[in-house]
Amino acid sequence: MKRIMIIGSGGAGKSTLAKQLGEALQLPVHHLDAYFWKPGWTPTPDEEWDSVQENLVLEEQWIIDGNYGRTLDIRMNRADVIILLDFPRWITVYRVIKRRIMYHGKTRPDLNEGCPESLDFEFLKWVWTFRKTKIPGILQKLANYNDKHIMILKSPREARKFINEAKALGKISTI
Repeated sequence: MKRIMIIGSGGAGKSTLAKQLGEALQLPVHHLDAYFWKPGWTPTPDEEWDSVQENLVLEEQWIIDGNYGRTLDIRMNRADVIILLDFPRWITVYRVIKRRIMYHGKTRPDLNEGCPESLDFEFLKWVWTFRKTKIPGILQKLANYNDKHIMILKSPREARKFINEAKALGKISTI
């Protein structure tokens, strides 16, 4: 287990899981949001974005968190392990609102400077409808990667258990 990708709704805890897993397994962590968003919340153009990810996955070891559905295959093709955080929407919505309050006027550690925490209706709607609108397509895509170890964590409790195993063993016992 050298290359791990983590996907899921906003507020599911992708970046937190990536950070904790990186510490437990001594693997470099890449938060895609920090690469995609330039100061002022300016998105990276598609061609440059593809190149960034293609270069990241060439590394021998990594943990990469983030969705960016158009480019999932770049990461899925190279990952050993794919973790999907499929949490109830009330948890994810609560967490994005909490995050907005916690980081008011500040930039989160998993983002570029110049991208202060914000929250708008479109993002809340995306988080609220993620399980209905995105999870089915992700699961369909995952079915094409049966040579990968795929983990679907359904709750923060399952995620904590997973991290505790990583910390206790220095590796994930279920893999």
